[in-house]
Amino acid sequence: MKNFFDKNIEPRCEYCEKGYLSSDGKNVLCKKKGVVEKGFSCLSFTYDPLLRKPKPISPEIQQFNPEDFKI
Repeated sequence: MKNFFDKNIEPRCEYCEKGYLSSDGKNVLCKKKGVVEKGFSCLSFTYDPLLRKPKPISPEIQQFNPEDFKI
């Protein structure tokens, strides 16, 4: 099977399929380790691409001058 994801993904509990984000959003409820921090990882880490939030792409802000608004 073809691997669609980067092999160098840093393991973090916040996007492991064995963990669930807590209601406060600061911790992860792990099936193996219990309550852990989002940045924690263990040997049972299994990547779930649906849990990972990609970094937002910032749009280029175009610079205008007063001449652009004259009729």
